[in-house]
Amino acid sequence: MRLNTSYKQILSISLPIMLGSAAQNLIVLTDNVFLYHKGSLEFAAIGLIGVFYLAISTIGYGISKGGQIIIARRYGEGAYTEVGRSFYAMIVLELIVAVLLFLFMQFLSPTFLKLFIASPDIIQQCLDYIYPRSYGIFFSYIGLGFIALYTGLAKTKFIIYDTLLLAVVNLVLNYILIFGKYGAPELGIKGAAWASTTAEVLAFIAFVLYIIYDKSNRKFDLFKIPKFDSTLVKQVWKISSPIVAQSVIGIGSWFLFFSWIENKSQRDLEVSNLIRNVYLMLSIPCWGFASSINTIVSNFIGNGRLAAVLPMINKTTKINVFFTLLIALPVILLPEIFLYPIFGRKDMSLIQEAGDLFWVLIGILVSFCIGATYFNGLSGTGDTWKALKLQTICAVIYVGYAYLFIKVLPYNLELAWAGEILYWVVLYLLSLLSIKSDSWHGLKI
Repeated sequence: MRLNTSYKQILSISLPIMLGSAAQNLIVLTDNVFLYHKGSLEFAAIGLIGVFYLAISTIGYGISKGGQIIIARRYGEGAYTEVGRSFYAMIVLELIVAVLLFLFMQFLSPTFLKLFIASPDIIQQCLDYIYPRSYGIFFSYIGLGFIALYTGLAKTKFIIYDTLLLAVVNLVLNYILIFGKYGAPELGIKGAAWASTTAEVLAFIAFVLYIIYDKSNRKFDLFKIPKFDSTLVKQVWKISSPIVAQSVIGIGSWFLFFSWIENKSQRDLEVSNLIRNVYLMLSIPCWGFASSINTIVSNFIGNGRLAAVLPMINKTTKINVFFTLLIALPVILLPEIFLYPIFGRKDMSLIQEAGDLFWVLIGILVSFCIGATYFNGLSGTGDTWKALKLQTICAVIYVGYAYLFIKVLPYNLELAWAGEILYWVVLYLLSLLSIKSDSWHGLKI
């Protein structure tokens, strides 16, 4: 398939991915909203364990991104049978990592969480969530592989329906299991975990049925399971491992940030969790555009159109900022009105206390749109090791900044959150320089 450089092409690929790539964001957001209405302790706990599980899920997402880049490249080259073989190599890798992380969550979570969290009550709430949540990792990881396949092929329409199924099932089960409705036991934070896990299982089943139904995928030999090819699995891992490391470093630094906030004040942790949820919700357009640029860049390179890469990244960045601000500005300028249907209750003090942070969030979202698009454009070239180096540099700067403004200097929550802006601005500048250097030309994947 030969992609073009039009805004229409960008939108046709990006809009479905906005939902598909934001699946875990939607789950975390839904869990947070219901637990916000359940109680302060549960809401504070999900703020921490939600980031922890997001780090777990982004490992699978990183593997799928590597697979997506390879699939898009093979598709651009017209090597259709290699698309199927690359897909199965990615799935094997997803399953291996899923088993290891399942064992980690089941047996090592208490030891790990005690290293960062001060409150025993919050630790217990976190464990009540992570144990049942861990069973969904197998379905989540393979589901990410399905999304990577269809994203790499730029055939993203079904991703919308599957993500809607995921969101609706999670929403309904959260209401039933957290609060004990319709005769179900009142499980609190455990109910949120079981709701999310069940939703992932059903979304997985729906995607399997769609792949069986979709006749357009027959040329990729998806129903002919190839022999295990260690060379191909290693190739997927070579491209994916830097992206996995990027995800762990990025979300891991965020987990450190939230744990340091928890050490300072449970109330500030609640405020920060509120802002994080608004951030996740408003950044959904950015996730879609940033993910789509992986496919577009890799496809262009597969077609030998190297000169179109930077102009396409520039176009995607502009439309990314436009859509994100279109959605975000009303919410940020009038949070008590737009957030009331989600976070509204008699006591609106939490939203009021977060007032100044909403202004910081505008700068975060703009810098995120720009930095993430250029960074994902660099990853789409296949130079994922360079991308890892750049993100490591930015993460070190971010963690150092956060430590300074939380642990050393007089504590200020707004200044601490402003470190996000610094992170994305530096990542944008480094990514732009790397793309302009043409060091990725001739890179084979």
